[in-house]
Amino acid sequence: MKAYLLDPVIARYAFEHSTPPDPLLERLEKESAEATGEDAAKQISPDQGGFLTMITQIVAPTVAVEVGTFTGYSSVCIARGLSGGRLHCFDVSEEWTSMARRYWQEAGVADRVTLTLGPALETLAAFDETIDLAFLDADKENYPGYYDLLVSRMRPGGLLIADNTLRRGHVADPAHDEATTVHIRRFNDLVVKDPRVTVHMLPVADGMTMIRKR
Repeated sequence: MKAYLLDPVIARYAFEHSTPPDPLLERLEKESAEATGEDAAKQISPDQGGFLTMITQIVAPTVAVEVGTFTGYSSVCIARGLSGGRLHCFDVSEEWTSMARRYWQEAGVADRVTLTLGPALETLAAFDETIDLAFLDADKENYPGYYDLLVSRMRPGGLLIADNTLRRGHVADPAHDEATTVHIRRFNDLVVKDPRVTVHMLPVADGMTMIRKR
């Protein structure tokens, strides 16, 4: 669990009173950790996975987009929540997404997922469908660019969820000038001032911001 912002006891209690991940997701989490080492921190936590599935079920998107797929945990969770829609994943790594492809197949959601490899600022610019739901969890310095591409393609009432927006709480400390924290702080300031959207930041895991297009 990424209980950076909650008392660990409270975080554990909340997790234990939520629907738990199934064995497939547990295996994916374990294999990702073994295969990617320190990079496994890029993977969302199980509590976030359940949240994404439920949000997808509520929104019922026809077109969902994920920027930053890694080994596939979040995409499995989103794809499982679809009811007739399609998930479009954008990533740069053939190596890590090859694991995602295996788990999409095993989870029975491969027919709902389209993967596009390449720099997402370029591949998203060529994407011409109207987006209902998006999940952003990629390189933080490019969050503003991804954000603008996603929001400009999103229907009114569409929902964008951005991950890691609290950076373990460091964004609230002006003296913390580590590069990624600075990038996220600038992104947060950009989003909250954007008249196209309404925003609600949640202290889930490392911070998840829900952004609804007006």
